[in-house]
Amino acid sequence: MAETPKRADRQEIARRVERGEKLLQKGKAAEALEEFLQTLALDPGNDTVRQMAADLCLSLQRLPEAVHILGEMFERQMAAGDAMRASLTYKKLARFANPSCEQKIRFGQLLENSNRKLALETYENAFEDLSRHSRKTDALAVLKRVVTLDASERNMVRLGELSSELGDETQAAACFLKLAQQAEAAGANPINWFERAYSEDAADEAIALGYAKCLMKEQQIGAAIFVLDPLASAGNVSPEFRDLYARALLSANRLTEAAPLVWQIFEQNPSRIEQVRDLIGGFLDSQLDREAVALAEKLENFQRRKGERRAFLAMMQDIVAGHRPSLDMLEFLADQFNTANRESDYCETLLRLFDLYCQHGNYSKAGDALDRAAEIDPYESGHQKRVEMLKGKIEQNRYEVIASRFTGTSPAAQPSRHSTEEKTLGSGTLQDLMLQAEILVQYGMRNKALERLQRIQQLFPHEEDRNPELHQLYMTAGMTPHYAGGAPAAPVAPQPVAVVNPAPVAQPAMAESLDMSSFARVPDITRMLNRQNTAEAVLNTAATEIGAQWSLNRCIAALRKPGLITSTFKEFVAAGSAPAPPEVTEQIVSALHELAISRGALAYSDISTVPELQDVSAQLLSLGVRSLLALPLTDGNDHLGVLLLMEDNPRAWSKNDVLVFKMIAEQLAIALNNAGLRRLVKNLSVTDENSGLLRRASYLDLLMGEVRRAAQQATPLCVLLMRAGDRAAFVKEQGEAAADNLMQRLGQVVAANVRQNDLAFRYAANAIAIVLGETAEAEALRVVDKMRRLIGTAIGEQQVASSLNAGIAEAVVRTQFDAVDIVTEVINRAERALEKSVAEGAGKSVALPPTLSAAAVA
Repeated sequence: MAETPKRADRQEIARRVERGEKLLQKGKAAEALEEFLQTLALDPGNDTVRQMAADLCLSLQRLPEAVHILGEMFERQMAAGDAMRASLTYKKLARFANPSCEQKIRFGQLLENSNRKLALETYENAFEDLSRHSRKTDALAVLKRVVTLDASERNMVRLGELSSELGDETQAAACFLKLAQQAEAAGANPINWFERAYSEDAADEAIALGYAKCLMKEQQIGAAIFVLDPLASAGNVSPEFRDLYARALLSANRLTEAAPLVWQIFEQNPSRIEQVRDLIGGFLDSQLDREAVALAEKLENFQRRKGERRAFLAMMQDIVAGHRPSLDMLEFLADQFNTANRESDYCETLLRLFDLYCQHGNYSKAGDALDRAAEIDPYESGHQKRVEMLKGKIEQNRYEVIASRFTGTSPAAQPSRHSTEEKTLGSGTLQDLMLQAEILVQYGMRNKALERLQRIQQLFPHEEDRNPELHQLYMTAGMTPHYAGGAPAAPVAPQPVAVVNPAPVAQPAMAESLDMSSFARVPDITRMLNRQNTAEAVLNTAATEIGAQWSLNRCIAALRKPGLITSTFKEFVAAGSAPAPPEVTEQIVSALHELAISRGALAYSDISTVPELQDVSAQLLSLGVRSLLALPLTDGNDHLGVLLLMEDNPRAWSKNDVLVFKMIAEQLAIALNNAGLRRLVKNLSVTDENSGLLRRASYLDLLMGEVRRAAQQATPLCVLLMRAGDRAAFVKEQGEAAADNLMQRLGQVVAANVRQNDLAFRYAANAIAIVLGETAEAEALRVVDKMRRLIGTAIGEQQVASSLNAGIAEAVVRTQFDAVDIVTEVINRAERALEKSVAEGAGKSVALPPTLSAAAVA
């Protein structure tokens, strides 16, 4: 019974539709329309009837009704997803009336995928209508649709401004941020857009970051920090934000605030170590010495755990050299060099501490620094002058103790002084004195040579009995050592001096008048040159030391092949003078090098009278050069470059001057050659990535190179083998992985704590080899003790450290011996020493001297 009305209604609807159609056929359109309208009232979902009713309304000019029916039909078609019919209906509606804003929006949505241009026009129409009727919220929704289709600057600006007007700060900020990004991509200055975005939403990190970057480019550092401060205080910021904030704080010299950020960035990305270096330097320049040392200590711990302590020390040397001198930092650096067994750097740092303490009037501390430096090298140039500076400034007893390291106070005190100096002086001092004496003898300066030999006799009594080279030197100089309480050695007549190449008749007079203070500088500069690891560092050291110590106006050390342009150069310039332009330096170096190649050393007291310099006279005069000395740098028959010494006043370069500077030029060429070998070692020698040790495959080649260098420089060389317990027993107890891990950690400690010029190798599964340059047997034994102590403290392996076996062999370095034979003999002797130490028990160290047969290899 419930379905009867529905069936009746449907029948009624069908009858009405049929009646309307018949009325249409009879031409009674108005009556047919009424039937259709009544039908729609009964059946609102009948779109067919609605379409006929709309058409009749239009034909009868009943437009309001037609618009209403078309609007209903458009909405129904949109709801049904009939896009094609809805589009036709909307167009018909638009011909007879202005569609409502909602209808325009619906139509625009319909067109977005098919006709973007028409969709934009429709949205613009709707936006204008809504704006006219102050329906800003609806207008904002329409504008968002417009921006989705066309994110042009005009549309983004309108959306941002309307969002801001309606209080939608997030939307407004997003619009202005987008505009800033577009401007940035186009190469324009986005600061104005970032500023507007920041005014809408200061808490947005992307906006604050972009705005702060722009402010920093405009050098508005304070404003940039003001923008970043609130977000930094809130925390949870991105790495990019931390980096920018740290740079802003550093630029504003707010170093203490920047330090935690810089360290956090470095921990996450160790390649950012340069920022930590700059911060340490900034602390020093700002007189925040304690903060600088604290940060340096943190960095040292971090780098030591990574096995990169050597690189850390090199970086710290650069920092100290390039910033304000600091007592705290130099004390820290001295401790680091002492722990790392880098005696020469340790001594140099102590002497800098001495000078700085004297400047501050703290002579007690200055005395301590000098005393520690004397333990390393009592023969360092200038010690006597430093002792005199302390006279009357510290307690007399303390002064006498320090002074006694260099000179005796009475004959009775002489024996004890000798015994003390024998303990503190190393083989390096003996080699320096012997080298000086040999040169003096060679150039006919016998009296000066005898002074050096007497000094050797005082510091190293009876050394000639153990050192054949020293014995031969005594014989050549015609000197017989005499010692109190004992018979002198067999007298040696002075005639053997004639063995040395005789000098011309006029030369002895010149030689005896030689300024020995200048001559004494040669070994010091030679040592400094040989410490450098790169050609650039060697050139820089040579130019700086020569220019500063001889008070030159300008000194240039350059590398150049004949006929080619200069590959690199370093220049020293006195205070008040400007560095030479590179193009001027190139012209001067090229011209003088070619002259020096063909003529040898060139000495010009006044360049204005020299015709061969006419081609570069203008360049020389532009630098204020009046006199110069040019010395070629050669390695055998190879021409390496040139050394130029320049003065702004006429200067007569004496034969003595030329002699001294020739010696330095020869040592400079040797140091450049050694630096090239070291660079080759770093490039070609493969290191173990876990331990940092060189692989065994490069052991023989590198040892061969070190032996040749030791022979060339007349310095000692030792091979040290260290064995960390019984590997088989350790593997059986703890496993293979644990054994490998232990050796990796041991290797990291060793690699981080050897000197720059030493070489450390993974010699065997449980053994490490160290080639110790400029190190005698006694010093090598101290290295073993230091390594045991470091292993015990750095990785906490006290048992391993106490059971470490060591075998030491000092190479028999003689120029008449073949390098291959020297290497073979020292390797075998080092292995025998290690075997003997293992046989004697855990923790033993054995140093095997060469046998007569071993020393006679040829």
